[in-house]
Amino acid sequence: MRTSAMVVVMLVLLAAAVAPVLAHQPFYEDVDFTSEEPYRVDDATISTAVYATLDTRTDVDYYAFSGREGQRILLSIVIPQIAGQDRFAPTMALMGPGLAPIGLPAAVTRPQAAGAYLLPVPAGPAGTFYEPFGRKSYWERQEERVILPADGSYVVAVWNDASEVGRYTFVIGDREIRGGDPASGQKMAAYWTPVPEPAPEPKQITPATMPRCGMGFSSR
Repeated sequence: MRTSAMVVVMLVLLAAAVAPVLAHQPFYEDVDFTSEEPYRVDDATISTAVYATLDTRTDVDYYAFSGREGQRILLSIVIPQIAGQDRFAPTMALMGPGLAPIGLPAAVTRPQAAGAYLLPVPAGPAGTFYEPFGRKSYWERQEERVILPADGSYVVAVWNDASEVGRYTFVIGDREIRGGDPASGQKMAAYWTPVPEPAPEPKQITPATMPRCGMGFSSR
């Protein structure tokens, strides 16, 4: 009886250990997340993973949510261990009311009157973790629990300072509730592939200034 009880306890502990992974809500970037049409997070406290892609050298993805002053929100980025992505490291910035008026790259669209908080890529070698439910491995990048300074609308921008393309997973919230995209299994298979290198951007050619030729005529 004692052996059976111990087995039951171990199984319960194991289930509790993997529950957050099983309860994770996965979603996918089916269309580009732009400043005009960002991904809308319904509840920033619920653990949500958005599998997204920076597929052009100037791509910036946007995520929008509403928050309250004093709310503690988890923001994180992990990189799927796809060939060629070991050094891929997007930068992330939280933008919204009450944040400092820091500078951001010109390509990042900042909401009107919003300050920003930068979450740069951490220094040093990246950690790794294995997700048992999806049977996938990831490189860890930035992760921080940010305390919101005011009530209002917030936007997270994700881009790559080195103009590199690649796949990443944006994570927000840490309250585990089951849900997500019901087609996650099929979408994950398509997502877990290398991003094609974008075609070189056409160079802008400035027309050469032609010297003016004077055409004088002489009368004899």
